[in-house]
Amino acid sequence: MALPVVFALMPGPLYAQDAAPVPPPAVAAPSPPAEAMGDFSLDIDNSLNVGVDWPDLQAKAPEETLAIPVDPSSGSADPGGIDMASVPSAVPLTGEDLLPEDAPAADAGPAVADDDAEHRYHIVITGLDGISDATFRGRFAGLSVLQERRGKPANLAQINRRMRLDADLLDRLLRAKGYYDAVIRPSVRPADADSGNRLNVVLDIRPGERYMLSRVSLPGLAVAAERVPKLRSAFPVAVGDPVDADAIFAGRDSLATALGENGFPFAAVEEPVVTVDHETRKGDLEMIVRSGGYRRFGAIVVDEEGKKQLFSPRHLGRIARFDPGDVYNASDIEDLRRAIIATGLASSVTVKPRDSGDGEHVDVAVSAVPGPMRNISGEIGYGTGEGYRLQGTWLHRNFFPPEGALSLSGLLGTKEQSAGVTYRRNNFLRRDHVLSAGVSARHQHLDAFEAKTISLTANLERQTNILYQKRWVWSIGAELAASQEQDIFAGAPVQTKRNYFIGALPGSVTYDSSDDLLDPHKGFRLGARISPELSLQNGSFSYVRTQIDGSFYLPFGKKVVLASRARLGSILGGVTADRIAPSRRFYAGGGASVRGYGYQAIGPRDVNNDPIGGKSLAEFSLEARVRFGAFGVVPFLDAGNIATGFLPKLSNVRYGAGLGLRYYSNFGPIRIDVGTPLNRQKGDGRIAVYVSLGQAF
Repeated sequence: MALPVVFALMPGPLYAQDAAPVPPPAVAAPSPPAEAMGDFSLDIDNSLNVGVDWPDLQAKAPEETLAIPVDPSSGSADPGGIDMASVPSAVPLTGEDLLPEDAPAADAGPAVADDDAEHRYHIVITGLDGISDATFRGRFAGLSVLQERRGKPANLAQINRRMRLDADLLDRLLRAKGYYDAVIRPSVRPADADSGNRLNVVLDIRPGERYMLSRVSLPGLAVAAERVPKLRSAFPVAVGDPVDADAIFAGRDSLATALGENGFPFAAVEEPVVTVDHETRKGDLEMIVRSGGYRRFGAIVVDEEGKKQLFSPRHLGRIARFDPGDVYNASDIEDLRRAIIATGLASSVTVKPRDSGDGEHVDVAVSAVPGPMRNISGEIGYGTGEGYRLQGTWLHRNFFPPEGALSLSGLLGTKEQSAGVTYRRNNFLRRDHVLSAGVSARHQHLDAFEAKTISLTANLERQTNILYQKRWVWSIGAELAASQEQDIFAGAPVQTKRNYFIGALPGSVTYDSSDDLLDPHKGFRLGARISPELSLQNGSFSYVRTQIDGSFYLPFGKKVVLASRARLGSILGGVTADRIAPSRRFYAGGGASVRGYGYQAIGPRDVNNDPIGGKSLAEFSLEARVRFGAFGVVPFLDAGNIATGFLPKLSNVRYGAGLGLRYYSNFGPIRIDVGTPLNRQKGDGRIAVYVSLGQAF
């Protein structure tokens, strides 16, 4: 009676016994054409790294316990991840050794003489119809020695050695999918007439019958399922399913996740063990589940080891998406960790469950290492009509703890200068709510007007960011401004200087379904702004500024995105445009508007041919974003107009077209757009250039 062969489960690679390891190749060879692989289309992935000591095909026992391969870095099943250094060099995998005596021989074609010459070769794999899915093909392509060294000519002995290693690899991959009786016959065949004198390396496979599970045992799961019945369905593998390592480990991960999401913070799911019986072609699966006890959230505890706390438990309670007494959920723990990182105050964050000791609750222990609190940033840009802009900001992120930032900013530009102080508190009263207030002084000397303005602002908003891009964002605020402005309007022969005192209550709401804040590829954005304003200038009058913005992004393949934008604006109220402060009117033209025209250059003009702005706005843009690696080109067409009435007009629409260049850095695309006006007015330049960070819209 044959004794069973037992293979212990280990988290790392198992190395073949009594065999010298083969060092991995130093240089990866280029990929072959898809047709060279027969049934395979290669998609190389060299990140897999798992080894398994499989049974000897010539000495199979009736029953053996098989270790399913595990990726030690991720804990998930990765049957293709073999460390090539662990493949034995002495495993006999020639065709004669692999084929049973009664198996008919495949037609290997005429023999290839060993003339010590070096040859190039094609790789052909047959017999895997219905088995070689994308995962199987990718794993083989990433680990195949034949594939990796295909670019280097080799003699027949070297090719035979590579075939033996790849045949062993294929056997391992097939076993991971449940095929334990596979027969693999490698052979070298002469070159075809149209193959360019390349030999054909053939791996002919007969996978045999696929083994099925006859028993699935999960000791310990019943204890957890008594509290949360839906856990019974979290492991989908059942009796009658194939002995498929990928499916088993995916089920294990699914069960471990379900336990953590449903009140079991200390749950552990042990490695699965499959016992295979070769006589019945069946397998028994056992996987021990240790639930660790059902818990609800308790208190948030800050671990600072005597240091000054970066966040108080009370403030962390505002950030967390759970309350004391809620059922423990591992996703809420990870969400809290990411939210703390998003504050920008911590260089590293650890959030872990900690048993409170009462058998019912679990505390949340937070440890945060403070990061740099101060920084200086700068920004430079250029636009035709705007000139150069150099802006700098000094920021202290936690000047008023917790999360109370103070910033000082300054702008030096060809046509604009400003300075300001801003207070900003993130996660104000609730998560993602931002309170800000500031005072600023600004001088603008533009073609349309000259203004010297002092303003006080306050704002409360629900903000979006790169880590947590939100569908809905909104803001409400208040503004007080005193401004001295000078312009020419309604045919006046000289400029008039007027003083304005303005109060405003601006608000906005935006819906964003796009997939990226700085470089969207699909989805759309729709936003609306409204600002009731009261102005004092030779008496008092009121009006309401309104604006609607929409953009749409449609991908064509992986390299092209068609993007479009529309903007409509109107100032409602009986007041005429000339009474409204020039800085509060609508303007069009420039890098964020109609490219090809100077900044604010579109619309009605005064006697000096300078723009005067208006009460209504209409803009449209269409561009194709074509990307080539880290660079891209963007042909675009823009259109827009300004009217002095409260309704936009489509007559006298100005069109601009051009081409943009993009460099896709790790912090967002850098754009250079060059445009030209298609129906320019008197005084418009023929070329306009814009440089900035981020897409135009």
